[in-house]
Amino acid sequence: MANTILVGAQWGDEGKGKIIDVLAERSDYVVRTAGGNNAGHTVFIGPQKYVLHLVPSGILWPGKKCVIGNGVVVDPVSLVEEIEGLQALGVKVDGNLFLSECAHVVLPYHRLLDEQRELRKGRQKIGTTKRGIGPAYGDKAARVGIRMVDLINPPRFEALLRQRLRENNAVLRALGARPLSFARVHAAYRAAGDRLRPFVTSTVMLLHEATRRGANILFEGAQGTFLDIDHGTYPYVTSSNTTAGGACTGSGVPPNKIDHVYGVMKAYTTRVGEGPLPTENAAIADLLHGMGREFGATTGRPRRCGWADTVVTRHAVMVNGIDRLAITNVDGLDTVETLKVCIGYRHGDRRYDYVPADAAVLAECEPVYAEFPGWRTPTGHIREWRKLPAPCRAYLKALAELSNTRLAMVSVGPARDQTIFL
Repeated sequence: MANTILVGAQWGDEGKGKIIDVLAERSDYVVRTAGGNNAGHTVFIGPQKYVLHLVPSGILWPGKKCVIGNGVVVDPVSLVEEIEGLQALGVKVDGNLFLSECAHVVLPYHRLLDEQRELRKGRQKIGTTKRGIGPAYGDKAARVGIRMVDLINPPRFEALLRQRLRENNAVLRALGARPLSFARVHAAYRAAGDRLRPFVTSTVMLLHEATRRGANILFEGAQGTFLDIDHGTYPYVTSSNTTAGGACTGSGVPPNKIDHVYGVMKAYTTRVGEGPLPTENAAIADLLHGMGREFGATTGRPRRCGWADTVVTRHAVMVNGIDRLAITNVDGLDTVETLKVCIGYRHGDRRYDYVPADAAVLAECEPVYAEFPGWRTPTGHIREWRKLPAPCRAYLKALAELSNTRLAMVSVGPARDQTIFL
């Protein structure tokens, strides 16, 4: 399999968790490189459902080494809860999970600041998960963050926390929020730090030693291309680099060690939170929500839904260098008679074949659609490409061709065996 980056080609929630889980079987290491516990990957193994937020999906395969890289922001209390939840389900974590000493820590004041900022934006809110991810990355960029290497050094952590809590409590008071108790925060985070200490290491050295040995490494993306802080629909984005380049900076593995980039897209389009979604369609949303689909793994919020948008996926292929495409949730469209695919945008007299950087312009764009016949028959039981209905194969091939990349995988359900390799 070699070294592979996997990214979302839309606005996140593309079913990456399932695809990562399938590809992890062929990998030695699975590395999370960005984001925090605002992300959620859902994996079904038999009747058991696993929802992962910080721990890489590869942990569900025995013996796979899983790494939380330096580019991730970690809520230690949440991570301890996730580890203990996995262990309660019989998943072996000790010895298989490694946590970067350089990963930054999400603290309670980050969550409160996140919440207060959203409240004050009113109708202009971003739609964050209020997990404190943006403020934690803000501290990282401002060079005032606390890292895992600090958390597991008790005297240093105490001194840094006192200083940061003093400053942030002043801000919280000014915003009308209740200040935080040093004693409570310190006790909870010291306990979490003690629990996580055995996992903390130099993951950069760990991964370079793995590449030297010729190990297969899978880099696990979080969120999607259009939530990238640089390449997404700013300001309606997350606070990290969710594109392929972020996998290198977030792990310390250089670009010349990367062999392939997988992009994951749904057979339609979804988005959680605010921001433009040109192909949004109420009928598709009602259909999918009525099937019990498209609710956020982290927040439970209903996702906004629309037709497939190949302007978006084509742009994602360009930015990430995607050379292999995985299309998920194909079975979600099994009952649709006529499918629409966005192939361009119109904005006034202008035609766009790429995603405009101005979110206000994108919000005003009208999709240009091509239509494809639906297949009107169940696909969840099918395990071979040639056995998919001809209209389904034609639709999936069109999505790949319009996105300027090669179709490599098709998912017709959440289970591991509901995966078709081309």
